Amino acid sequence: MAVLLTRHGQTDWNALKKVQGKADIELNEKGIEQANDTKIVLKNENIDLIVCSPLTRAIQTAKIINSDRNIPIVFDERLSERDFGEFEGMANTEFDYEAFWSYKQNIQYQKAENIKKFFQRVYSSLDDIHLKYENKQILIVAHAGVSIPVYCYFKGIPY
Repeated sequence: MAVLLTRHGQTDWNALKKVQGKADIELNEKGIEQANDTKIVLKNENIDLIVCSPLTRAIQTAKIINSDRNIPIVFDERLSERDFGEFEGMANTEFDYEAFWSYKQNIQYQKAENIKKFFQRVYSSLDDIHLKYENKQILIVAHAGVSIPVYCYFKGIPY
């Protein structure tokens, strides 16, 4: 199995430096351009399947990448961005962003998704992809936060 990973294009919240987890925000003009640029970069890749987060910004990115190719797209909730809960829409300077992403600290928040549960959710998706699509080349279209556990998964980094 080969896996390619891309993040969705820019949204207005990205431009404003606001964290967005489950907030379902569309791509802005720059994000659409970025998705088109990614489409060009991937044009010679033999992709068998796109596995995509169900959030609008990822779906838009996947559809742009796939617009001339007709590759099957499967949506997987487990690849959605980490739930920022009480921090949703805040700038990452308005809360302890480093602690939020610290696997070792493993902070339990009132509303935000716990880091270990987030990793387990993404790992579960990757395990399924590995089992179902062993001999395929897969493009995952997801989020910056999802890239962290994906990287750890494939590099064998425990946390």
